[in-house]
Amino acid sequence: MTWKKFSGEILQTPIHDEVKKAIERENSLGNKLKVCIGTDSQVKGAVTDYATVIVFLREKKGAFMFIHQERSARKMSIKERMLTEVQKSIEIAYALCDLLDLYNVDLEVHADINTNPMFKSNQALHEAMGYILSMGFVFKAKPEAFASSACANKMVH
Repeated sequence: MTWKKFSGEILQTPIHDEVKKAIERENSLGNKLKVCIGTDSQVKGAVTDYATVIVFLREKKGAFMFIHQERSARKMSIKERMLTEVQKSIEIAYALCDLLDLYNVDLEVHADINTNPMFKSNQALHEAMGYILSMGFVFKAKPEAFASSACANKMVH
């Protein structure tokens, strides 16, 4: 799984190691971190592009992120696509949660799902919320889900 920085620079070591390095660097600079993980997707004809982001929020000092992009040719309903986004975010959250606990870094999983029933993505809200909360993660949906709706969104367009 290839991850990169916002600059496009490819991360050379596994994501777990990169996150550990980033946390240790930020801790040594005295920055308190919070990590938000989110995924967004964009359907383009027969393919769906996904972008998953790990956003590191520095308390009162900006943020930085790591990005993973992938493409799928699988046809799916909007609900299935929303839940696939959530699954991708949860996989990363699960892989990193022990590390984040060790360094006392708060974690949120962001779903690009609208809380307004007038939007199609709302069909997946209850399942997504149940999935994320049952894994023990903090859940945010739109409009609070900036990791997926703003950060990952920029990476799939």
